[in-house]
Amino acid sequence: MKVLSWNVNGIRAAMGKDGLPRLIGSGEYDILMFQEVKANQLPLELHGNGYTPILYPAKKKGYSGLLTLTKKTPIEVTYGIGDAAIDDEARVLTAEFENLFVINTYFPNSRRELERLDFKLWYNEKFARFMQKLKKKKPLLMCGDFNVAHEEIDIARPRENRGNAGFTDEERGWMTKFLGMGYTDTFRIFTKGGGHYSWWAFRSNVRERNIGWRIDYAIVTDDIKEKVKSSGILGSVLGSDHAPITIELDMPL
Repeated sequence: MKVLSWNVNGIRAAMGKDGLPRLIGSGEYDILMFQEVKANQLPLELHGNGYTPILYPAKKKGYSGLLTLTKKTPIEVTYGIGDAAIDDEARVLTAEFENLFVINTYFPNSRRELERLDFKLWYNEKFARFMQKLKKKKPLLMCGDFNVAHEEIDIARPRENRGNAGFTDEERGWMTKFLGMGYTDTFRIFTKGGGHYSWWAFRSNVRERNIGWRIDYAIVTDDIKEKVKSSGILGSVLGSDHAPITIELDMPL
């Protein structure tokens, strides 16, 4: 099973560039998950490509939103986690299959001046409780933009960014706690060092100089971590300020 996840920062804009149409058209992935799609309707180009589309738009137009494309039809799809303050922003999309739950997620950004930090930390706890309930039933695969660089090796300039949105002690501490609840950051199974990032600011030459953050994750419950065959970042694929991430598991959906 091969899965790809990508914060596309606008699905229509990304479809107008080479990277996204090529990834979808390759048919290489069993599931593709996109965050920040910013669309209330599925673009016509995404119909009839061998995938079942599951679109979860935010209540506010042009904001947030999730899209999952899957070759295999899920047993059940759950939109949100049952809290309107979160679900109106379309941040968690769960597809249940025979052997596991596949969760597409887009965490809030705590923003400049940390104006949304309290909301994000509240969201984090709600998300964790929802995942804990699901994992009592079957294993989980979570993919998406968590909007936090967990460790210092996950950010190019840790000292300069300490305390900034996405690199506060509170956000990083929550990520440590969450992983300790029985989850594995699969990228770190295979890659131990720094210098590997999934997001770069739009400022000039930042991506070319690789001054980035690793804030996109593929996380599994510990009971299936031995089945993870690969987990990586497609840093050369363009079309967004994020790079796609991929994971391959030696198990069927």
